[in-house]
Amino acid sequence: MIVDGGRRGCAPEGSPLGSYRQPAPRTTPAARRCPIATVANSGTPTAQALQFAESYVGEDLVLRTARSLAREVGLDAVTPGAGAALRLLAAAGNARAVVEIGTGTGVSGVWLLRGMRADGVLTTIDLEVEHQRIARRIFVEAGFPSGRTRIITGRALDVLPRLADGAYDLVFVDAEATGFAAYVDAALRLLRPGGVLALNGTLAGGRIGDPAARDAETVTVRETIKALRESEHWIPALLPVGHGLLAAVKC
Repeated sequence: MIVDGGRRGCAPEGSPLGSYRQPAPRTTPAARRCPIATVANSGTPTAQALQFAESYVGEDLVLRTARSLAREVGLDAVTPGAGAALRLLAAAGNARAVVEIGTGTGVSGVWLLRGMRADGVLTTIDLEVEHQRIARRIFVEAGFPSGRTRIITGRALDVLPRLADGAYDLVFVDAEATGFAAYVDAALRLLRPGGVLALNGTLAGGRIGDPAARDAETVTVRETIKALRESEHWIPALLPVGHGLLAAVKC
């Protein structure tokens, strides 16, 4: 690629690009900008575009019901865009065994189950019995037999040590950021090589890129995603869907 005067991809005057040189059309200065640079600097996605991306994969009645029930009990379920990403990750990894930290009312669980293998089992952990009671009903309404889910009530950091090493294809964390570091450590043990860790909420309410944001939650999230990026054990990517979904493959 030819670079001149900081203009990437535009040939300088007198550049040996061939014997024929087409006369430049009469255009405005803005139109004469390098096409590649114009594309590269076309700006960030608008709110309208992000909204379109979130609604690109729609939700059926079961998911809409689970989402409504989540609001009723004061939960902020994963967005449709994040749910679709979870389904994709489960399907791409042909996931048979998945751990979910934070059952909620079953929104993310349904998305995960719909991406997993037909014989896959979702192990989902939550401290709230009532939330899990709702989720159990939602899973049935979504057409999944009871054998497809293992619903465990308890504190995740007490339950996770009882799960087998290297036996899982995907670990999804939808819990308080204060536990992120411990959940990442647990996922490293639980996942097989090539397994995927997904952390929800990694944009920290939009504050993750603001250096002035120094609240405890933002700092914790920032330190976690930095550690994942620098670790030799993970190949990460931060997906700007929903509240931010960090996906990392175990090496």
